[in-house]
Amino acid sequence: MKTETPLIDNFGRPLNYLRLAVTDRCNLRCLYCMPAGGIEYIPQSEILTYEEMERLVRLVVRLGVRKLRITGGEPFVRRNIMGFLRRVAGIPGLEEIHMTTNGVLTAPFVPELKRIGICGINLSLDAVDREAFRRVTRRDEFERVWASFQAILAHGIRLKINAVIQQGMNEDQIVPLARLARDYPVAVRFIEEMPFNGSSASHGRQHWDYARLLAELQRAFPDLKPLPGKPHTTAREFSVPGFQGTLGIIAGYSRLFCDECNRMRITARGLLKLCLYDTGMLNLKEMLRSGAGDDQLEAAIRRCAGRRFANGFQAEAHARKANPAYESMSEIGG
Repeated sequence: MKTETPLIDNFGRPLNYLRLAVTDRCNLRCLYCMPAGGIEYIPQSEILTYEEMERLVRLVVRLGVRKLRITGGEPFVRRNIMGFLRRVAGIPGLEEIHMTTNGVLTAPFVPELKRIGICGINLSLDAVDREAFRRVTRRDEFERVWASFQAILAHGIRLKINAVIQQGMNEDQIVPLARLARDYPVAVRFIEEMPFNGSSASHGRQHWDYARLLAELQRAFPDLKPLPGKPHTTAREFSVPGFQGTLGIIAGYSRLFCDECNRMRITARGLLKLCLYDTGMLNLKEMLRSGAGDDQLEAAIRRCAGRRFANGFQAEAHARKANPAYESMSEIGG
């Protein structure tokens, strides 16, 4: 495999981790992600094909990407997702493939995910109480998600739990969710609520930010200890004596990890995003479908890397000038 000069942004940060959204469709309606009626989905013809996505993955691996995360929407609502995963798992130079899923449809696929070498799964789980889960997701699917939780652990795939805490909805679930790390070898991460809920309404005040989440965990677990930071990680991680797993907080709204961000995203629509908060720096789909060669794609991606925003605050300020409405996280890629 020919390896090009690694992709480095204008602040000297490597871009070696790709988050690829394979669909914008989802079978839940989580309050923090989209309105009750859902979002206006992208027409199927405007979503990247598997062949287009595979070509882009091969290209960015040549540019130094070593970690791939498959996201959505919900990846498992897209037909033939396993065939795509098998193909990208065979790309030389790609060292890790991870997935983010809500778990509703995941359990039957877990044995094959293990066989093809999926390194880790992030499971979105905002409550361990069935009624609280239904309240947040607007769907009564807790039992199927819990079955996926059990299946992932049974097959020895590294498991992280992603929980978004919302004022008046599931703050009573913080301690029960944290105790999953006591009872199971999982990393439970609490994520600040993001503004990407598919609404033009103001996000408003951040009720459960990093500081408040940390204070709540310290109150419940006085022996909570910070763990050494890992390069490029989004989570501040903690241990508790007697726990099999770890606890963490992802300060995506406070943007505490921008200085080391090594991520880029390709949305289901085919837009290249170098920050969660930008509106898309390059229409890769348009280039692909107009016949651009790999050298042209590479040059365009490198140009984008050379004008990346320093952090999410700069990206957001620029983006909101053009469009005051926030996308749904389902369209961006979770």
